[in-house]
Amino acid sequence: MLDFWTNWIEAAALGLEAQSVIAMRLVKIAAGGPAADAEWKLMVAEKFAAVAAAHDAASTALAGGESLQAATALALAPVRRSVRANHRRLSRG
Repeated sequence: MLDFWTNWIEAAALGLEAQSVIAMRLVKIAAGGPAADAEWKLMVAEKFAAVAAAHDAASTALAGGESLQAATALALAPVRRSVRANHRRLSRG
């Protein structure tokens, strides 16, 4: 039962951090200029990379006999890393 709540809390924390990244990106893009152009291009490229990494992690886990819960956790790991890296980068300036 504890795992159930731990997963929900982790998902909520990821959602809040992602919302923070979205807000910072919107401010940067709204400012315009070369930095805005680079940011939206990076944002789109990261989406494709994150989806591919999540798919690979989940597929490998399921093919290896892992549970659905384990596959989900492994699939979320690259997404979580990307969100954290973006949060750090955008928070600096």
